[in-house]
Amino acid sequence: MEPDDLLVCERVTKQFGALAAVKELSFAARRGEILGIGGPNGAGKTTLFDVLSGLNEATSGRVLLDGRDITRAAPEAICHAGIARTFQLNACFDSLTVRENVQVGAVFGRAASGLPGLRPSAEAEAATQEALALVGLADKGDVVAGALPVLDRKLLMLAGAMATRPKLLLMDEPVGGLTHAEIDLMMETVRRIKAQGVTIILIEHVMRFLVALSDRVMILHHGERIYEGPAAGLARDRTVVDVYLGEGASARLAALLPEPAP
Repeated sequence: MEPDDLLVCERVTKQFGALAAVKELSFAARRGEILGIGGPNGAGKTTLFDVLSGLNEATSGRVLLDGRDITRAAPEAICHAGIARTFQLNACFDSLTVRENVQVGAVFGRAASGLPGLRPSAEAEAATQEALALVGLADKGDVVAGALPVLDRKLLMLAGAMATRPKLLLMDEPVGGLTHAEIDLMMETVRRIKAQGVTIILIEHVMRFLVALSDRVMILHHGERIYEGPAAGLARDRTVVDVYLGEGASARLAALLPEPAP
């Protein structure tokens, strides 16, 4: 484990019967970076997030956060240790307001000193307001969540995660279903989160979003890593082109990327 490694996975495997959805996967996420993960459907990306966040226990291997072994920890303990997560589907409490949804993360997403009171603590209120401002929902706190459009629901889920004040944020396909302009807005939001020193691991199929944000990219296939390195190398990696991008997508991606240094 290197000094700047925040999360380390050591030969992590997750099996469902005879199927290894994640197979002896080792990698590290460095402090303050954005690590982008791509790969075809069924590659094991969301299963990996389930293991990291404690929703599915690893069959074998180890997961370390800040040097602490969290492999067998419960989801709430992992959240309290500093990992927050968003999901592909927009998970929120539709009958609560935007502010109340974020307060849930602020109150229960961090290690509690005792039973919560009838009102959120001053610290939880501060975390709620900071998270709403960070994602651009400060003026929609009293709106009922069920009435929000798709982009705002995604931002709300992100605010709830950030209200836990995480060290590491896991984002699972944050721009699925968004328009070009909405993707740009989400991109700026992610950059603001990174600027606060939060390490981010994101899964995304929208390559424009993935390559623009990621400091490094890892591509998975059948639960194994087939590429890890700078985004600029994706379009030139034969294995990635053959099993994931295809020739057409590879050419379009190459047009988005800077020319390699001479």
